[in-house]
Formats: sequence, structure tokens, C-alpha cells
Amino acid sequence: MSRAEDSTSGAEDSRARSETVPSPGAVPRGPRNPLWTLGILRSEITTTLRRHRTYALLAVLAAVPALIGIAVRIETGGGGPGGGANGGAGPAFLTQVTNNGLFLVFAALAATLPVFLPMAVGVVAGDAIAGEASAGTLRYLLVAPAGRTRLLLAKYASVLTFCLVATAVVAASALAVGALLFPVGEVTTISGTRISFGEGLVRAALTAGVVAGSLAGFAALGLFVSTLTNSGIGAMAATVGLLITVQILDSIPQLSGLHPYLFPHYWMSFADVLREPVHWDDLVRNFQLQGLYVAVFGSAAWARFTTKDITA
Repeated sequence: MSRAEDSTSGAEDSRARSETVPSPGAVPRGPRNPLWTLGILRSEITTTLRRHRTYALLAVLAAVPALIGIAVRIETGGGGPGGGANGGAGPAFLTQVTNNGLFLVFAALAATLPVFLPMAVGVVAGDAIAGEASAGTLRYLLVAPAGRTRLLLAKYASVLTFCLVATAVVAASALAVGALLFPVGEVTTISGTRISFGEGLVRAALTAGVVAGSLAGFAALGLFVSTLTNSGIGAMAATVGLLITVQILDSIPQLSGLHPYLFPHYWMSFADVLREPVHWDDLVRNFQLQGLYVAVFGSAAWARFTTKDITA
């Protein structure tokens, strides 16, 4: 082999290595094949849902409606509404559970939405990027021709899928326990009108969808926090800490002017689904606010992740 050919071969090998290993701050080009993107998405969702931690979180969420239903059954003995020592105390819709087990779905969502559901989402979102970096697998993910933008979108989609699955688990567990422990039948709406049990099931499914969508903004915030550190535990703790802080701020009357801009402020608007007709004002405000958080913190996560030094 001549010296010129040897030099050319060395240059090609060097160029091939530089294309294989992502340099700090580089944004690898992803494939244009949409099937490749679907493969990444499917892989991320499967990985998220098959983790033992995910099973544990879902088991805890499923246990909450069961505990609420058993407690109400023991306290009231299956009697009329408002029975027991606590009377009307407790989560919204709790006093209606004894007359109609379907209300356990609404009561369970009202009980888990302020704390349990968002904490579970915070754990998954906070670990999405930081967990990969901490385990040393992030750089190997980026060696594949996925591209950082595609990978980030797949991570966010997997977190949103967990939001939907977690909410569905709470609703399904509540429906099963409510039907087992209490009578079911026509549903009396908040407006005082009565709807059929079938329509009540549709309203319950719509409520679960609203609750899952209400967590989209917090999921984007958690994903952004996850891009700021290489410690999965630190990202999860910071995300949950932000949740608690914002919840406290939303409960202080002196900060009422700030409340409409806090992501959990309209979370309980899902109760308007159980009105006849459905009141959409706060529901629309809720989704507008979640969309704003997704846009702001999703953009921030993208800006951070696409310039992140994954070799550090």
C-alpha cells in the first residue's frame, strides 16, 4: 500500500470514529425513517413500564382506592351518605360513595391527585434523563442514530404514558372496589340531575383523562429538572420538592394573585365533568396552563439536553 493510500485510509477511519462517538455538545443527526422513531418510542415506553419501580408505584396507587373503600365501608357499614364519625369530612365525593360505588372513582382521583399521582410522575420524570446519565447508559443511547431531540421526545412520551397508565390504574381499582363493596346505579351529578350508570362510566373515563392531562405540565417540568443533573436520585428529589413547594404556595391566600399561574391550581377542576351540563371554563384554563408549562419547560429541556456534555 502506498503512503498516500495509507493516509487516506487513516483519515477515513478517523472520520468514522468521529461520526460514531458523539462529541461534547454535539447534536447527532437522527434517521429520517419514521419506523426508527417509532422503535425508539416503543422501547422507551416498554422500558419505563417494565421497571420494578414502576410496578411498585402502580401497586401503591392501586392500593389507595382500596383502602379508601374499605375504610368507608367499615366506618359507615354501607349506610347512607354522610354516615360515620367523620360525617362529610374527607376527599370530595366521599359522602356519595355509600349510595353509589361509582363515586369511589371520583373520590380516589380527588384523594390521589394532590400528592400521590404527581409524586409518582415526579419520580419517573426526574429519572428519565438523569437516571440514564447516572447509570452511564445515556452516551450509548446517543451513539445510536436517534438524535437528541427524538430521544427527548420519546422520553417525554414515555412519561406521559405513565401518567395515563397511573391514572387508569387508580380509576380501575376504584371502580372494582366500589362495585364490590357498594351498590351501583344511576348517578346524581353535582348539579342535582340524574344520569344513567353507563353515562356515569363515560364521565368517569373522561375524568381520568382530564386528570392524566393535568399532569402534563408537571411532567415537562420534571423532565427539565432531569436534564440539569447526572444524579437520578437528586433529580427525583428536586422534582418532588418543587411539587411540594408549589402546592404550599397555592394554599397561601396572600399569594392569590400568583395562584392562576401555578400548575396545580386547576387540577381539581375535573369535578366539573360531573356537572350537567359539563362546565368547561376551568377545564379549558387548566389545559391552557398545562400547555404553557409544556411549551416553556419542554423548550428549556430541549435547549439543555441538546447542548449537554454526556461524556462528563
